[in-house]
Amino acid sequence: MKTPSLPAPVSRRRFIGQLSAAAAAISLMPRLGLAADGPKPAKKLGIALVGLGNYSTDELAPAIGQSQHWRLAGVVTGSPEKGKRWAQRHAFPQRNILGYETMARLADCPDIDVVYVVTPNALHAEHCIAAAGAGKHVITEKPMATSVADCDAMIAACRGAGVRLMVGYRLHYEPHTAEFCRLARERTFGPFMRMKGSNSFDMGDPDPADYNWRVNKKLAGGGPLMDMGVYVIQAACMAKAEEAPVAVTGKFGPVTRPRLFAQVEQSISWTMEFADGALADCETSYAEQVSLFEATAAHGWARLEDPAFYYDEPLLTTSRGVVDLPKVNHQLAQLDAMAAEILTGSPSLAPGEMGRRDIAIVKAIYAAAASGQRTEVKV
Repeated sequence: MKTPSLPAPVSRRRFIGQLSAAAAAISLMPRLGLAADGPKPAKKLGIALVGLGNYSTDELAPAIGQSQHWRLAGVVTGSPEKGKRWAQRHAFPQRNILGYETMARLADCPDIDVVYVVTPNALHAEHCIAAAGAGKHVITEKPMATSVADCDAMIAACRGAGVRLMVGYRLHYEPHTAEFCRLARERTFGPFMRMKGSNSFDMGDPDPADYNWRVNKKLAGGGPLMDMGVYVIQAACMAKAEEAPVAVTGKFGPVTRPRLFAQVEQSISWTMEFADGALADCETSYAEQVSLFEATAAHGWARLEDPAFYYDEPLLTTSRGVVDLPKVNHQLAQLDAMAAEILTGSPSLAPGEMGRRDIAIVKAIYAAAASGQRTEVKV
C-alpha cells in the first residue's frame, strides 16, 4: 500500500506547523474506524519487523497482536530458524521470512505494507533505504541514525519512493506527554524558559545478547546520549513547541567502569540554548536510574516524572495540580495513531525530519563536550 508521493523538503516554520496539524490524525481515528472500541477497519495494515531482539519480541509484537489496525505479516532476521518460529507463532507465510541481505524481496510481498526497523542504530539507514526501495512505508526506531548524512539519505530514499518515513517516538502518542506538548504550544503558563531533564538507567553487567551493542560505538554511534538522552532532547524541543536549539554546551561525565565504557561515554551533561533565551539543562547516564523533566514559565510550571520517559505512565503535574489522563500501552497507542496517519495521508507527529533534527543536536552536543566550547546547532 502506498500513499501519494511525499512533498518537497519543508522549511522549519512549515515543518513546525505540520507537527501541530498532525495532532488531528489521532482525533480522526474514531471517524475512520480506528478507535480501539470502534468497528474494525476493512483491511489491517501488514507490518514486518526488521530485527527480532527484545523490543520487537516483548513490546512491538504484543502491541501488534492487540491492535485492530495492524497484523504481523513478516520478519527480517539473521536467523532463519527464529523466523520460522515467528511465522508459526504469528501465522504469516514463510515466504515473508527474509534475511537482511535479501530485503529487496520485500517488493514481492504485497501483504507487507510497512516495515519497522528495530536493529542497532548504525544499521537503521541501510535497512530503511532497502525497505523504501521495495516500496514499503518505514518506521525506524530511535535514534533515527548515527549521522545527519544517513538521516538525509533515509529521507531522500523514502521521498523518492513515495513512501512514508516515521520515527518510533512513542511518547508523542502518550496522553500525558501530548498534554505537556499542548501546554507548551498554547503557552498556557507563558513560554517555558528554564528546563531541566534527566533520563538514565544503570546498565549493570550487560547480557552480551542484549546490551553489548550499546557500548559498541560502531553499532550504537555513541553511549547513553544516543540511547536515553534523545528523550530529553525531545522533551526540551517539545517544551519549545518543536523549535530546535541554536547552540549547546556539553561535558562528559566520569568513567567508573573503563572496561565497559572504552568506546562510548558512560554519562554526559549538556545545556541547550534557544533563540528566545530559554535554557535546558540536561543529562543522561548508564550509571543511575532516573527519568524526569520539568519546565518553568513566568506564570507556572509543568513536570513529567515517576518516570518521565520509561514505559510506565508518566505523572504530569503542573502549578495547577495533577493532570489525570488515561493510561495507555505506549507501543499500541503509537502504532494505532501511525495507522491513522498512513491511511489518511496526515502529517506524522514523528516524521523523519524530526529524527534528523535530533541527530543534528546529538552531534553538536558531542562536539561541544569534546571541545569544551559552545557549539552552534545546524539543523
